[in-house]
Amino acid sequence: VQLQACGGGLVQPGGSLRLPCAASGRPFGTYGWFRQAPGKEREFVTGFRWSGTTTTYADSVKGRFTISRDRADNTAYLQMNRLSPEDTAVYYCAATSRSLILSTRARENAYDYWGQGTELTVSS
Repeated sequence: VQLQACGGGLVQPGGSLRLPCAASGRPFGTYGWFRQAPGKEREFVTGFRWSGTTTTYADSVKGRFTISRDRADNTAYLQMNRLSPEDTAVYYCAATSRSLILSTRARENAYDYWGQGTELTVSS
């Protein structure tokens, strides 16, 4: 079982970027994205069930970040818009075979599989 995450890079403030998270084999029950900014602890960004309709977002990204799913190749995407320097971080995709309820999606220890992390820098 593997999670493949990539897609980071350098983006100007106000720009957009989409991060993929591909699962080998069948899709997982729940996916999450976390991020760790330089000198800070890792924090929750978003969590969602692969087959669900409700997505949980951190307040800092609500209205700017959205998730989507490509069911043809079992890939989840994090679409990030209106990026600011405060979004600079290493982004991690995480997943678990379980279908997590809303209140548990922000917990790192709820996820069993983690991608290697991809670095996003927002700077002019």
